[in-house]
Amino acid sequence: MLNNIGLPGLLLIAVVVLVLFGRGKISSLMGEVGKGITAFKKGVDEGGRPEVEDHTTTVSERGTTEEKDRV
Repeated sequence: MLNNIGLPGLLLIAVVVLVLFGRGKISSLMGEVGKGITAFKKGVDEGGRPEVEDHTTTVSERGTTEEKDRV
């Protein structure tokens, strides 16, 4: 089905999308897509690294942190 589109069909679709949404909306949408891809790559890179931080905290330290977050 999609094998028959070709270059003229793609150009027609691009023109229709540009007319419907406008250049500014498409530009901002592509910017958001770029930010999403960047955040995804950063998350994948951080997910592959081993944890370096020491997660052993006492109850009093956790309470202090939560109290600071509330303020």
